[in-house]
Amino acid sequence: MNDVDTMLIEERIAVDLSKLKSPWLEKVQQVLTEATLVIPENIFMQRGGREGKHSEHFGFLLAEMQFLPRAYPGASW
Repeated sequence: MNDVDTMLIEERIAVDLSKLKSPWLEKVQQVLTEATLVIPENIFMQRGGREGKHSEHFGFLLAEMQFLPRAYPGASW
């Protein structure tokens, strides 16, 4: 969370993600337990997306997502 997040929460434009983490984690844990899976420990998580810091894989994902709107401008479902 940063200053922009705090401002958006105060203006009731966004939600406080820190309050969502615990209920989300409980639900994920419930589903994983039912699937006989466990959450790995000591995993690396890329950070900095909001500051424009992305992994090399993001470029490929972005290109894939941009294909349809570029190939069919103005299309709708």
